Amino acid sequence: RCSCRASGGGLVQPGGSLRLSCTASGFTLDDYTIGWFRRAPGKEREGASCISHNAGNTKYTDSVKGRFAISRDKNTVYLQMDNLKPEDTAVYYCAAEWPRKRLCTGMDYWGEGTLVTVSS
Repeated sequence: RCSCRASGGGLVQPGGSLRLSCTASGFTLDDYTIGWFRRAPGKEREGASCISHNAGNTKYTDSVKGRFAISRDKNTVYLQMDNLKPEDTAVYYCAAEWPRKRLCTGMDYWGEGTLVTVSS
């Protein structure tokens, strides 16, 4: 069974930083586009960031631009989150997509998320 695993969440104060990690089970992460998604309490899931399989293309939702940075190496995809705000509080998920023309438009594998809480 193929799935992604997100880790690295926790409690952080406003203005603080966290780095999330995404690893793969049952497939080769290096072959796939990877997206980070989040679901805040009482809200629908939204895409936060996405990186192509060769790291040549990335995208961010407007609310995280300039604060979040996505990167990858052979076995892990990272989401560096700086200057965190209370509205970033959410369960963060990573998901994998076989490469296609438009990034993160049809994810193939999901997994359990990791909770990020931004609060003083």
